[in-house]
Amino acid sequence: MGGFSIWHWLIVLVIVALVFGTKKLRNIGEDMGSAIKGFRKGMQEGEEASKPAELKADPPSASAQASTNAKDRAEG
Repeated sequence: MGGFSIWHWLIVLVIVALVFGTKKLRNIGEDMGSAIKGFRKGMQEGEEASKPAELKADPPSASAQASTNAKDRAEG
């Protein structure tokens, strides 16, 4: 009484196919698939955008780093 058997699910599937038709069900499946793909693409783009700017920026040049080190030694 608690769960549905495979026969129950098959009967439900046949009724749904008869009511909506296979073409409409296929279109719904395609729409769901494209929505999921778009969601995944958006998540990947969001992760790339949320990375710190330090990781994306070029490392400082050697001369800029040397002048910073010289200023630190002069102050200390």
